[in-house]
Amino acid sequence: MSTKPDASIGILCLERGPSADTELPPPAPGSLRRADTFGLPVIFETAEGAWGENVARGDPSLELSYVAAARRLEARGPIAISSNCGFTVRYQDAVSAAVDVPVGMSSLLLLPTLLRIVNTSKKIAVLTFDSRICREDLLGISNPRERVRIVIGGAEGGEYWRNEKMHIEKVHKEKMPPPPRPPPELIISDVLACARRVRCEHPEIGAFLLECASFPLASSELRRREKLPVYDLTDLGRMLIASVR
Repeated sequence: MSTKPDASIGILCLERGPSADTELPPPAPGSLRRADTFGLPVIFETAEGAWGENVARGDPSLELSYVAAARRLEARGPIAISSNCGFTVRYQDAVSAAVDVPVGMSSLLLLPTLLRIVNTSKKIAVLTFDSRICREDLLGISNPRERVRIVIGGAEGGEYWRNEKMHIEKVHKEKMPPPPRPPPELIISDVLACARRVRCEHPEIGAFLLECASFPLASSELRRREKLPVYDLTDLGRMLIASVR
């Protein structure tokens, strides 16, 4: 199937506040905002009312918001749709049923496949924004023998996590403008630290899966440091694109 010259990939976005689209710094390598991340232009649509906080707790009312945003996005012509929050995997079925292009809302969709790709004597470390809210329903794994191979590591307590928590407080609750987006170096540092902690506790780790849509900024450095396969949302996005090109 050939791709039109103006083909793009669409990203369903969380709310970030009134100034979220102004004076953004140039996106770093691996960012969802970079065309060269996917090899195609990227277009965005915000799911109304989808703040990180209520997406993380799985607010069922957001399903309609994500479906509506996906339909608006599809009307703009992307060849595939993803999102900028791994926890939106809860809305995967509703969104994919609402549009006619391939949909991959979260890198967590890769987990069942990775359990078969990675040596069965090894474990897979899921690195998430906050391990305390990365609940079982997000993993999509019901087989106990497969579940024991999954280790969850969270970036909670790190500076990037604190920055995002401050964002929620200032914008969603206090109705203030959002803080500046964190520098890539901050995200990379927190992801590498999380990976080190997880691997120290579980030396049998055989691969990393990054849940958070900001974590692909760290993928290259994580592969270099840990000498293990690393999978993230951008890998899923490129797979979706390849399926229709």
